Amino acid sequence: MNEQLRMVFLDQATLDKNDLDLQPLADSVSILTLYDETTAEQVIERIGEHQVVITNKVVIDEAAMQACPAVKLILIAATGTNNVDLDAARRLGIQVCNCQGYGTPSVAQHTIMLMLALITHFESYREAVKAGAWQRSSQFCLLDYPIGELSGRTLGLLGYGELGRAVGKLAEAFGMQLLVGALPGREQPGRPGLHELLPQVDVLSLHCPLTETTRHLIGAPELALMKPGSLLINAARGGLVDEQALLASLTSGHLGGAALDVLSEEPPVRGNPLLDAAVANLIITPHSAWGSREARQRIVAQLTENLAGFVEGSVRRSVT
Repeated sequence: MNEQLRMVFLDQATLDKNDLDLQPLADSVSILTLYDETTAEQVIERIGEHQVVITNKVVIDEAAMQACPAVKLILIAATGTNNVDLDAARRLGIQVCNCQGYGTPSVAQHTIMLMLALITHFESYREAVKAGAWQRSSQFCLLDYPIGELSGRTLGLLGYGELGRAVGKLAEAFGMQLLVGALPGREQPGRPGLHELLPQVDVLSLHCPLTETTRHLIGAPELALMKPGSLLINAARGGLVDEQALLASLTSGHLGGAALDVLSEEPPVRGNPLLDAAVANLIITPHSAWGSREARQRIVAQLTENLAGFVEGSVRRSVT
């Protein structure tokens, strides 16, 4: 334990559902203060004299940093850094570290699960059984919805880092063929560009970051290039897909199905066209792909490692 350090976790409930072991963090500092949630108005007061701040989604801007001069280290309990003003942190000499690669097994299996649910019409069959259709059937089985196989189909991957590779490895175990595409502005030899990739794939899975060049990466023109009946999977960022265009493609029947773990606004408090419409073969999960207990416990381990590195003078996973 470092007897000099006091640490505050501003939004513990976004990570811990009372199923994680936070003792490694508690053992690393003299005081660990936990808050389930923190509003923007509470940030400065709650940081106070703590030298270390953990945040998952709570915004820490320059004003908060200026008002809390004791802060020396900000630990982000996620990979994304958009909730922390990194430029201000650099100017003020505050170290910022994030977490990386913690959710790969969880997101990869969720992605494959979404593919399987779509191609087997799992939800349709589940609802049919709940509605009593099997009980009323004159035959031993229901085959009311088309059932496909992943084996032999081509999976297009946009984003081929650690996560894209993990999804590809699982997909190959199901007998799928992989085709890795090049992102706009990041052309690579041997990787087809987006418009060359899309007509060749049966399933398209997105695993790239959301940037100005990838926003609405998949819009109406791109969806039109995809094979009739093909599937779209997005477990990356909601803004990668033009949701109105996706709704139109699903409604017209051109796209065979879509499964999303992310939306353009989260939580979707102002509604969303994909949530507000009854669309066949559309699956939406609530940004939960990353959330296995094992993945969240790895975040705790990385937070502890990042803190130890800072104390020892060998910073890990620095983003400033």
